[in-house]
Amino acid sequence: MAIADKIKELRQRFGISQSQLSRRLGVTRSSVNAWEMGISTPTTQYIVDMARIFHVSTDYLLGVECEPSLSLLGLDQQEVKLLYDLLDYMQRGRGE
Repeated sequence: MAIADKIKELRQRFGISQSQLSRRLGVTRSSVNAWEMGISTPTTQYIVDMARIFHVSTDYLLGVECEPSLSLLGLDQQEVKLLYDLLDYMQRGRGE
């Protein structure tokens, strides 16, 4: 999947409009639209910023890795444990 498709898919998954994403990044809405249409490519700094917003790695956005990953940066120990407990619960529910 191209970076344009990943930006759009993540933005929609998070329920963020192009205007909202553009405000968070400090760019115009037309810039976000151009990224999503593949007309232009975001700079490295915007890729890093979007990775933080969407809690994925820059490698995922750039297509270096196929699976999204979750960044735990900024979470305290209790929040990290809660996420791991939730993942464990979900995996047990699927019989894995």
